[in-house]
Amino acid sequence: MLKIISLNLNGIRSATRKGLFRWLEKQDADIICTQELKAQAPDMTREMLQPGNLFGYFHYAEKKGYSGVGIYSKKQPDAIIEGLGIPDIDAEGRYIEAQFGNLSVVSVYLPSGSSGEERQAVKFSFLERFYPHLQKLRNSGREAIICGDWNIAHQAIDLKNWKGNQKNSGFLPEERAWMTQVLNDGWMDTYRSLYPDATDACYTWWSNRGQAWAKNVGWRIDYQIATCGIAATVKKAEIYKSERFSDHAPLIVDYDFNS
Repeated sequence: MLKIISLNLNGIRSATRKGLFRWLEKQDADIICTQELKAQAPDMTREMLQPGNLFGYFHYAEKKGYSGVGIYSKKQPDAIIEGLGIPDIDAEGRYIEAQFGNLSVVSVYLPSGSSGEERQAVKFSFLERFYPHLQKLRNSGREAIICGDWNIAHQAIDLKNWKGNQKNSGFLPEERAWMTQVLNDGWMDTYRSLYPDATDACYTWWSNRGQAWAKNVGWRIDYQIATCGIAATVKKAEIYKSERFSDHAPLIVDYDFNS
């Protein structure tokens, strides 16, 4: 069995203060993918770098207190790939891949376009250039699981107020169509494979504005997207909400797979 957790931390230092690593120790996960570290190497404590018996690997953004992704694993990977080899994307610390035998596990943090037209243009550019990489990964002959904050709610059932968000970043028709294309091209949404009709229970992110968390006015924007072979082995998927480490909830998926 392979247990993988994905979580946007909204700052690793903040999540640490909220008990993230105490919780992770109890989970006994094989791999943890994190996004939005909001930290650089000098900010990382020993606990953040190598908690318990886990190995830690990170791709930091150049800008201080911004973006960044990481992977923790029980088993030392055969290889680590930092970045996509695209300078402007890699400067924002958005991609890290760990290879274990015939399996690649990726932590990815897609840009948000919610701050305005300029960042939305950056997001569309990312989607255009990320897609060929997804194709290459799918065609590599390896199994792959891409965990992370995709900043896209794919379907109307993936967010509470879908009617009022059709012109907002994260639920734009072009973004949703891109996600559909990914899922029609040899990738599977592991959570949806088990729970095709889940609505309120499926949300992974809640705005800090108003009472979004209290009223469960959420979005499902965190995914574990997998190649079909390993996706077929999914046994369990859970969104953990009993404790809060950030404005996102951890997505936990169990695969009946040995790398």
